[in-house]
Amino acid sequence: MTARLTSKSTAPVRQSSVRAHNLALVLSTVANSADRPSRAAVAAATGLTRATVSALVDDLVAGGLLTELDPAPRTGAGRPAIGLALTSAGPAGLGLEINVDYRAACVVDLTGAVRRRLVEHADQRPLTAGEALAALGRLAARARLDAEADGLTVAGAALAVPGLVTDGLVRVAPNLGWQDVDAPGLLRAVPELAGLPVTVDNEANLAALGELRVTGGDPTFLYISGEIGIGAGLVLDGDLYRGVRGWSGEIGHLTVFPDGRPCRCGAHGCLEQYAGQEALAADEPLAAKALGIALAAVVNLLDVPVIVLGGAFAPHFERLRAGIEAELRRRVLTAGLAPVRLRAAALGADAAVRGAADAAIREVRDDPAAWLRRAG
Repeated sequence: MTARLTSKSTAPVRQSSVRAHNLALVLSTVANSADRPSRAAVAAATGLTRATVSALVDDLVAGGLLTELDPAPRTGAGRPAIGLALTSAGPAGLGLEINVDYRAACVVDLTGAVRRRLVEHADQRPLTAGEALAALGRLAARARLDAEADGLTVAGAALAVPGLVTDGLVRVAPNLGWQDVDAPGLLRAVPELAGLPVTVDNEANLAALGELRVTGGDPTFLYISGEIGIGAGLVLDGDLYRGVRGWSGEIGHLTVFPDGRPCRCGAHGCLEQYAGQEALAADEPLAAKALGIALAAVVNLLDVPVIVLGGAFAPHFERLRAGIEAELRRRVLTAGLAPVRLRAAALGADAAVRGAADAAIREVRDDPAAWLRRAG
């Protein structure tokens, strides 16, 4: 009997696929190196031949992704090797964020450095989704033009929103009053953004990913984003957990007081009614207590070792800490065995827009072959 070949592993590998893989491998090796590796060092680290690495590096240099640097002075014998580094003058990612009381844009280059940051404070709730995104689009256009004046090329944009997102559609954002909004399509309608790849994701998810990539220290943590609403991003062993439909993290709608205040979502006693930005300004001790109750429930369920407070919570961290930790000690079953570590977000209130910019430029770092085709 003749065997039928149905496994994907039996499909032939195209030469273009091998090249794309190797380009990404070389670029990531340089990006993750503690120093400025030479071509020979990259070949040794990747297992590729020196000739292959040399050809790939030539393509990455020509495409504006790598730069060659003068060698450091040496005292030993032999000719010093030229080092490689990510370029700061090539592609860049445009991060965008829209929240209840502000809109923001941020440009990050390939090295991760912030090159532009623009914020406009204004209540978005009186605006339709189209009006709010048109205003954000104008802010994004300013950031893009500023970046291009610096010699950067914006490769793509990512938008952070406080709501549930699937397949590029904002299904619902209760605090903005949005439902089934094609946010990328509305942004691309801005003439200066036409043709720019735009993705959209939940703001807490992007903030958690930004925190993960900047700090790199905690592979498993719960990120809490505090604005008018409250969201969460759960990182497990270095990967973002999204849930079956991509809607995980709505911690702001955990019930902390069952007969409590009405929430915009239609329920009563939700966390964000007691610890959201407006409630936080009115009563910090109550906000800390409510946060502690909700976070204890999450820790009991998921056994996360680290909780990161971001957004509007970050600057209030020291004032909130004692109240939250008191509830964690009181309510977490394993508190005496393994206390949960609480810390402020390294990126502070900029975590979501920074995470969005990082997600946009990460597309280039993960698939440089696609960028080279576009740039060519």
